[in-house]
Amino acid sequence: MSALHRSLDSYYGDPARDAAMDAFYAPFVRPGDLVVDIGAHVGDRLGSFRRLGARVVAVEPQPLCMRALRAIHGDDDQVTLVEAACGGQSGQVRLHVNSANPTVSTASADFLRAADGAAGWEGQTWDTEITVAATTLDALIDAYGVPTFVKIDVEGFESEVLAGLTRPVPALSFEFTTIERQAAIRCLDRATALGFRDFTFALGDEMSMARPAWSSAADVADDLCALPHAANSGDVYCLSQPLRPR
Repeated sequence: MSALHRSLDSYYGDPARDAAMDAFYAPFVRPGDLVVDIGAHVGDRLGSFRRLGARVVAVEPQPLCMRALRAIHGDDDQVTLVEAACGGQSGQVRLHVNSANPTVSTASADFLRAADGAAGWEGQTWDTEITVAATTLDALIDAYGVPTFVKIDVEGFESEVLAGLTRPVPALSFEFTTIERQAAIRCLDRATALGFRDFTFALGDEMSMARPAWSSAADVADDLCALPHAANSGDVYCLSQPLRPR
């Protein structure tokens, strides 16, 4: 619980951060939109999507994180909480849990191998494995409707999430790390195959785009490969159609 409290302390209670996050997501999310939040963790992005007036389907496999989400958002009838992982097929997956740092728990064995001995990842230990329910983005769309925006943050399992999507949505984001850049390249290839045409990215928790102009998947792939290792992580943003004018 102490690790979860650290996450809650980091992500809640900072009005300036909240305002910056809302301004950052505002081009993607309008009142009445549906957003799917894959890897909701303790719900800071979920909170931003709600402040922007969206309905949210939040998907999170960790029971402890889901307890926090239910405590914070359980009374909100515009939020649907789904306790599951998201991947390439429905069923079950093994989740590797980092008890001391739940935000980097993962269903990806490749991610664990990439983190092992990597600079900046010293001391990270995935000390527990649990079996969790798994769903797909296609199944979520069938159940809840087509989202305007999908946020994917699942620690190296992003390409598996995209494997479970067979139709484009207007916009989505997926996390990348510098310890596993090829995973991001696979995601870019999959997004392109799905019909996404415009791409950019943000670094870390910065609420601004590192590449201000929307570009091709190839240009963003080159940028990601050129990043220094210390950049650590960020999110790629993908559009299948132009952003709506405000």
